[in-house]
Amino acid sequence: MNKSLDVLTIGDLAADLVLSGRDVVPEFGQKEKMLGDYSLEMGGSTSIFACQAAKLGLKTALIGKVGNDEFGALIKKTLKQAGVSLSYVKTDPSEKTGLTVILNAGNDRAIMTYAGTIDAVNKHDVPDALLKATRHFHIGSYFMMKRLQPAYPALLKKLKRYGASISLDTNWDPEEKWDSGVWKVLPLVDIFFPNANEARLIARERSLEQAVKKLQKVVPVLVIKKGESGAEAYAGGKKFAAQALKMKVVDTVGAGDSFDAGFLYGFLSGKAVADSLEIGCLCGSLNTTMPGGTRGQPRLNNLGGS
Repeated sequence: MNKSLDVLTIGDLAADLVLSGRDVVPEFGQKEKMLGDYSLEMGGSTSIFACQAAKLGLKTALIGKVGNDEFGALIKKTLKQAGVSLSYVKTDPSEKTGLTVILNAGNDRAIMTYAGTIDAVNKHDVPDALLKATRHFHIGSYFMMKRLQPAYPALLKKLKRYGASISLDTNWDPEEKWDSGVWKVLPLVDIFFPNANEARLIARERSLEQAVKKLQKVVPVLVIKKGESGAEAYAGGKKFAAQALKMKVVDTVGAGDSFDAGFLYGFLSGKAVADSLEIGCLCGSLNTTMPGGTRGQPRLNNLGGS
């Protein structure tokens, strides 16, 4: 089946205000602390993912909404510069663009979010013709995009009929319930991208080993992201591992999303799971060398022999 689009995702569109320093823990009582740095960047898991996918040469489109404000303008500018199609990104003057404030302490961070346009898309915003044109559909921020949760099973079954592959990166559940219908979605997913904690909590297992055993029975390719320790993949009864690059970490915002896009570039290019895992780790590692979620992302010519 001829497909005009390599990757489609639905945008959790938000801006990221990243506050960095040695001590970024705020104290009430009107205490003032000095920061080492700040940056204002496009945020959102799937929008960061889309930028990396487009930078790797994949024809990428994103469905999303922004407010008629400066944060929305920043998001559209960032997506356009990366090469992501803006044909399905709409401006809604009745909404404020989502905003996430990130307190970045280097290798760890705290996150506070105003939802706004993050959860603005519903099933009626997803054109059937676009689904037919799509090779691969990526779900991110599953737990935060509540309007779409009930629609996903039918949407994914339709994508399967149209010949698309599907990946899922739930990200963290702010409510820490770790359900919201995700187990109805997982059997329809080809590639699942949790980090180690997310895998354990979604599987409701105490150990990562037991979580992997349970999840392997449900998804054909399971990829466990382990931060600075790299990543592991389980497919076809085999285990694969790749190491993260040793880099000077500026912040880790968007590293996991860039990893997803790198892995999927390999997958959609017909590369082996082991090679796709290496490309994912390369993209995730390079992402950490610059502030924000997209500045450190490599383009295809930065991947060398990949």
